[in-house]
Amino acid sequence: MKLAVLANEILKEELLATGKSDDCSIEWLTNISELAQHSDADAVIDLVFEHKPEHAGTLKTFLPRPVIVNAVVKTTDEIEFPFIRINGWPTFLKRPVAELACKHVKERSAAEKIFAALNRKSEWVPDVKGFVSARVVSMIINEAFFALQENVSQKEEIDMAMKLGTNYPYGPFEWAGKIGLKNIAALLIGLSEKENRYKPAALLLKEAAEE
Repeated sequence: MKLAVLANEILKEELLATGKSDDCSIEWLTNISELAQHSDADAVIDLVFEHKPEHAGTLKTFLPRPVIVNAVVKTTDEIEFPFIRINGWPTFLKRPVAELACKHVKERSAAEKIFAALNRKSEWVPDVKGFVSARVVSMIINEAFFALQENVSQKEEIDMAMKLGTNYPYGPFEWAGKIGLKNIAALLIGLSEKENRYKPAALLLKEAAEE
């Protein structure tokens, strides 16, 4: 199996965190324009996916072979192509379980073989904004920003309390720094269009704009 993977250094390291099978080879791309040089690939994984017509149009040329994109905020209906979505936010990608979504069940089998070759199990979730885990973590981070706004405590103290009290791998502000506040803000804004409970804290939006 030959995979063409578009990634930055952080996501490349996370994708390889679980290793890969001997029969799986990876061609690493740094720019979407390089994709044409790897037309013999069995599948494409785009971990730096941008929801732009030209970018998506280039990926479309690989269909009907599997095209897997790191699209946490956009659903397949919004992307407008039958790509397979993965939760590829930093810290989520290195897990031994790939959180995936797609429009049609028939697309799942090929994706499962790909992630099995990357020593991961595939967990299929509804094709909605934020999957499951990204929604949960974004809300935890949002609540931490509300607490900070209200002068409940400082960032370092909130991070320490959450790690010690809940055994989270990172405190909420530490986690936000790894994921990127712009990503968190984009997801919360998108979710809050239908559910007010996802409304982002003003301080979170302020810091995201300064990121």
